[in-house]
Amino acid sequence: AAGGGKALLIPMTEFSLGLTGDINDITNAHNLAMVALNARMQHERNYDDAELAKRGLRRLDIDPTNVEMGWVIDFCAQGLRNIIMGIGGKMDGFMMASKFGISVSSELMAILSVVRDLKDLRERLGKIIVAYDKKGNPVTTTDLEVAGAMCAFMRNTINPTLMCTVEYQPVLVHAGPFANIAVGQSSIIGDRIGLKMFDYHITESGFAADIGFEKFWNVKCRLSGLAPNVSILTVTIRALKMHGGGPAVVAGRPIPEEYSKENLELLEKGIVNMTHLIGVIRKSGISPVVCINSFHTDTKDEIALVRKYAEQAGARCAVSEHWLKGGEGALELADVVLDACNDKVDFKFLYPLETPLRKRVEIIAKEVYGADGVSWTPEAEAKAKRLESDPAMKDFMTMMVKTHLSLSHDPTRKGVPKGWILPVRDVLIFAGAKFLCPMTGTISLMPGTSSDPAFRRIDVDVETGKVKGLF
Repeated sequence: AAGGGKALLIPMTEFSLGLTGDINDITNAHNLAMVALNARMQHERNYDDAELAKRGLRRLDIDPTNVEMGWVIDFCAQGLRNIIMGIGGKMDGFMMASKFGISVSSELMAILSVVRDLKDLRERLGKIIVAYDKKGNPVTTTDLEVAGAMCAFMRNTINPTLMCTVEYQPVLVHAGPFANIAVGQSSIIGDRIGLKMFDYHITESGFAADIGFEKFWNVKCRLSGLAPNVSILTVTIRALKMHGGGPAVVAGRPIPEEYSKENLELLEKGIVNMTHLIGVIRKSGISPVVCINSFHTDTKDEIALVRKYAEQAGARCAVSEHWLKGGEGALELADVVLDACNDKVDFKFLYPLETPLRKRVEIIAKEVYGADGVSWTPEAEAKAKRLESDPAMKDFMTMMVKTHLSLSHDPTRKGVPKGWILPVRDVLIFAGAKFLCPMTGTISLMPGTSSDPAFRRIDVDVETGKVKGLF
């Protein structure tokens, strides 16, 4: 996350090992809600209503089979994806199935990215749905009387961290929500501060335009009230070759030679993915700029081919060598972006806010992903109808849950898939963030640790105290 080469944040070691403290605070606040939930379930099992009343508690009658929230930890730990907790005696918690996700998948991280101020944070933390009671009513952090303490943990997380690159250019580091399920953007607070500090403010949007830009466009811009001048679509020759049918890249194995040798035929087949995404950006009424993130294996003919198709699709294009050369290597990109900033902006959303949930999903599926339509499981459609009729959720944003490896829900389908239907199997409710999240495909909230993890190479020089092996 700190970058690499000459496009690197410093101090890199401290940043990589938790400098901002935000993830730690979010982890603590999130898990405190789970502590409150499980403790409450234990006490309601052990005590009758009279005993609960003596302790100032009312019976919430939580359904252990209908708990929305799990635990989070800032590690890739596949062994914690599904767990049984509370094994022991009656004073050892409430035994039930539970789960862990990675910390950045927490709803609290999503909330952090969209809040306006501390008051907004406190209000949203109190609306998080933790579980449901046995009648199907939501049980919130306010019901558990834990939202205030959660906010105490997070009181400083609303402040962005000012850092710099190795060339001493300012960078605001703030928020990191899981882009597959949440907004996947740097924070609105960070953007507002950046616009006051810098002549030009560049904000990050995770993954390609089907996820990152769509959520920036239709969610973040609605919430912030800000409209961009330019959208930079970053591409690599390697990734476009993969979309053209190149062989799979497997962790721990050498990269296939198709990606390091010139192959114009493979590249041309994959360029359709880029031109499709350029079209998505243009639908918003702003100017797209294609940044070719250059590798030393890219050839002049390959770069020329990408540039030709990008310009034919209506985008400006620039080659950037920022990893190798730092700011000097990004001068062409900077000039092109500055030029694009002078274009007239006719920014418009993909759909009006009053559009019902199922119609929003259909519009996104067809206009952004290129699907022929949407299919809903009976359970998901019934849930969507219920949410559409709930006046409390009329202003909730639609936050698609989808793989970043394909325009479709299937990560193996590359390029621009044709003749497919987007399947929706559930709708997650992030009531604090005010997101409704239609689930497509299979997305895990807890990544796994590989057979060759980075920690095998990290150590400390005991003479100097410096960490080695991070990069």
